[in-house]
Amino acid sequence: MIKEIHTLSLVFLLAGCAVEAQKLHPLEEAKNHYASLLQLSAEPNAERAALDDIVFPPSDYSSGTLIYTMITPAYLTPAQVEELKRSIQFPANSSDQTKAELDYLLEWQEKRTKEQEDRSLNVLAPIGYWPHANVLKSHRRYEQNLEYLFYEGATVMGPNTTAENYPATAVLLKGITRDMRLMEFAVKYHLLRARPYHLEPKLDPLARISSPSFASGHTLWAYIQAFAWSELIPEKRQEFLNVAYEVGESREIMGIHYPSDEEAARILAHRMLSAMWSNPVFQEDLAAAKKEWE
Repeated sequence: MIKEIHTLSLVFLLAGCAVEAQKLHPLEEAKNHYASLLQLSAEPNAERAALDDIVFPPSDYSSGTLIYTMITPAYLTPAQVEELKRSIQFPANSSDQTKAELDYLLEWQEKRTKEQEDRSLNVLAPIGYWPHANVLKSHRRYEQNLEYLFYEGATVMGPNTTAENYPATAVLLKGITRDMRLMEFAVKYHLLRARPYHLEPKLDPLARISSPSFASGHTLWAYIQAFAWSELIPEKRQEFLNVAYEVGESREIMGIHYPSDEEAARILAHRMLSAMWSNPVFQEDLAAAKKEWE
């Protein structure tokens, strides 16, 4: 369960290779409402047992996202992908933790402002780099896709932080995000967690999503970017993490993700980067990107 994930060692064995997570900045402790929710039981509760039969409906599967489960990773090995995919689990639908998370989302629904709704839905929701839009420069979303790739860097370091100005950083971020998309949908379709509005009929989400809930893809993208950027510019780590937190929180404001989706994505992002650390190609790309920021 997610409570157990938080206590796992940061040095673990993946695909027969020891990954020394201490070479990375260590993962921060869970904060804010995540820390409180992790204290609740994630085990099934017999009083709400019927909820455990609910999964993300097959009729809502997206063919486009399913295809991403088939791509070749850039820095991870297939064995690492499989190991990481199975390293996280969500709280039972009937659990006390999930009930508290649904109540938390209902509270957001009552208190969210028009400004918060607009920013979550129209500013933060579209952001995210998609490898397929980078294949051809003639793709209608090619330029915007590159802008989104550098969203966190530009937010923290200014508008001149672009793929054109930092080409080695772009190579690194493209590889990391390629693996992130593979991992995102490998986990989602492995676990098939129902969206919060499938369990709680009182929820009125700002959008309906065509892939399972766990873990949050937006949050996985936001945190693996934040962790990578903070390896390039360590003194700005907290600022990058603040951007990632806002992205994750926006999915709760919209009523489309449980808080545990966000926290698991944060943990998985750090584990992914830890696993990549053993890849010589990743190290070469990281070194080249670091030179651009010296």
